[in-house]
Amino acid sequence: MNEVYNRSREVREAIQAGERARASLQEADRQLASAGSWGLIDIFGGNTVSGLMKHMKVNNASRCVEEARRDLDAFRNELGDLRDIDGLNVDIDGFLTFADFFFDGFVADLFVQSKISRGRQQVQEAIRRVDDILRQLRSVQF
Repeated sequence: MNEVYNRSREVREAIQAGERARASLQEADRQLASAGSWGLIDIFGGNTVSGLMKHMKVNNASRCVEEARRDLDAFRNELGDLRDIDGLNVDIDGFLTFADFFFDGFVADLFVQSKISRGRQQVQEAIRRVDDILRQLRSVQF
């Protein structure tokens, strides 16, 4: 069935997908921040409990990053449905590479901290990109 293009509906759907992506990225950022805090405790005199908490938080962050990856992909697909608005794209390739790299084999606590910090920077950059696109979408919606 060939559906009639409805710009308003497509913009609304893109905004909703962008808001979901932003929310999951923010949760990933919170989880990475928490993992980083527990990692610092672990480095500076932590114990078994702090080590377990750090790994639990890293696992939580991993799940959140996977959810953010799915939500960003859905957002990119919704942006692709917008036929008459140029210049809107979300480049998630760098984020996907980070997500694959981030959770492979931790070697030392300092290396973990470095990965967590880089991961947070990339998540925060993705949030900024999503926010920019959402601002553009909202300006064409009205």
